[in-house]
Amino acid sequence: MISTIDGLRSALADARAAKPAGARVALVSTIGALHDGHIDLIHHAREAADIVVVSVFVNPLRFATPAQYADYPRTPDDDERLLESLGADVVFAPTADEMLPDGAATTRISAGDMGHRYEGRARPTYFDGLLTVEAKLFNLVRPDVAFYGERDPQRIFLVRRMIRDLAFDVEVATVETVRGDDGLPVSTRVGMLEPRDLAAAGLLPAALDAAASNADRGVDSCIAAAQSALMGETRIRLEYLSVVDPRSFLPVDEGHKGEALALIAASVAGHRFIDNARIYIG
Repeated sequence: MISTIDGLRSALADARAAKPAGARVALVSTIGALHDGHIDLIHHAREAADIVVVSVFVNPLRFATPAQYADYPRTPDDDERLLESLGADVVFAPTADEMLPDGAATTRISAGDMGHRYEGRARPTYFDGLLTVEAKLFNLVRPDVAFYGERDPQRIFLVRRMIRDLAFDVEVATVETVRGDDGLPVSTRVGMLEPRDLAAAGLLPAALDAAASNADRGVDSCIAAAQSALMGETRIRLEYLSVVDPRSFLPVDEGHKGEALALIAASVAGHRFIDNARIYIG
């Protein structure tokens, strides 16, 4: 696992030299503690590109407090073994000092107003920090394509907008959310829940299913159905439930017809979960 920018550049040069001219490069950026969702992204990247670069970096700019940053799970040895078995060509795992030498004073990219909605409201520093590091990775790796899981559609929307606004020559590829038998997106948080809390969290995808089933009756019915699916479960603290236009990521109006995205975020036993579903409003 390469920990320096100079080492990354050298490894990329070696990887490109070992491939035919014009070899396609894919980037999968992660913050470690890898799970089945990351594995699926890397498999898709492997199929789409000649060289697969995986970054493993717990980005301090994404966290609201030093305590949250310190508490994030880190499994570097497991991550390294997994990435080796998956055949990643280059693994970049820098320290915070290497990636962000000026720390909090680092020049940052702003996600703008959209960075303060939905996930940005709960995590005010999250998207600015995410985009800042993602832009640096684009500059370092120069990927042809970057892969993202559909579990975090706001991230995908903002990365696409940054690519457009800053003229990065990078294609965005998205991969369907990997879910467990309970319907929840796989994540490090799922394994931290007690059985009764896990059962409560399983109502979140059920709420999205209810929204999709009632979408033909309009936006209000869609949201009401999702709320009803959660009613009475005291272990869930709902943070937001919204239906947005995927083209603008703004809430749809009552007269909206066609494709939309239902977003949900909630806390269960102190752990935050996000999920979404594509719906069609008739």
